[in-house]
Amino acid sequence: MERGFGARLRGEVGEHLVPCVGVYDVLSATIAGRRFGALFMSGFGFAASHYGLPDVGFIAWPDMVAYVQRIRSALPQHHLLVDVDDGYCDVEVACHVVRELEAVGASGVVLDDQRRPHRCGHLEGKQILELDEYVAKLERVLASRRDLVVVARTDATDPDEILRRVQAFERAGADVVLADGLSALDQVGAIRDAVRCPIAFNQIAGGKSGALAMADMAGAGVSLAIYSTPGLFAAQAAVEDAMDALAASGRMDVSGRVDLAACNRLLHENMSRTVAPPDAAAGQGDRPQAIAARAAGRGK
Repeated sequence: MERGFGARLRGEVGEHLVPCVGVYDVLSATIAGRRFGALFMSGFGFAASHYGLPDVGFIAWPDMVAYVQRIRSALPQHHLLVDVDDGYCDVEVACHVVRELEAVGASGVVLDDQRRPHRCGHLEGKQILELDEYVAKLERVLASRRDLVVVARTDATDPDEILRRVQAFERAGADVVLADGLSALDQVGAIRDAVRCPIAFNQIAGGKSGALAMADMAGAGVSLAIYSTPGLFAAQAAVEDAMDALAASGRMDVSGRVDLAACNRLLHENMSRTVAPPDAAAGQGDRPQAIAARAAGRGK
């Protein structure tokens, strides 16, 4: 019997490092999905692309659910890990959103312990919930899911408090723990000694952690490597360059590597997967394990 998305992701993070690449819309997910088997629906990226606003709590959960549903339709076999911030405030809403995301095909969620107003995990000014308050929410969310992977994230900055929280998250039953905004990989070692469950590590360009190699993260004991915004920042730079060139020359540059035909081919790939049943649309070669193997140079 085919395992669910959550069970498959849970099995993989228990065996090897899983790179999870941040995307901001269905097009960026399609491009990333050609190279990686696990995608991260970043709250920062979604707030920027869907609203044109910073990641300070503007996201409405129905928008996020619809977004994940669109990506799942285009990519029937990929792992989709969804940033749900604090669960959109209320514990009842958090549980409902988790059930909705699981119903549309999410593989997992990242639930943080921030108190509103929300902030990107690599920025200053974050406030966190009392541990008991967050654990109560986490336990309710865990009880609400059937198969979904739940990554429990803390935004604490004090090293002792980080360890206290990740241990509490593990006792509550979290599948994976994440201490966001770490400045160095050596901090992972202390977490690795404190818990037995898989550990996630989150990176963002310009954030606190710098650029780390997958091999180094795996060596430090990381099981889930999250790259929050590579596509979003690359797109901003590319659009800036294209608009500068157009403004300067008054002529559209047609020498780039993407044109009408190239873009249309990509979009038609999604249409073929959307209209076909998942099993027919993505064979074994397109399963997350195979795509990850190709990205690591182990597959063809």
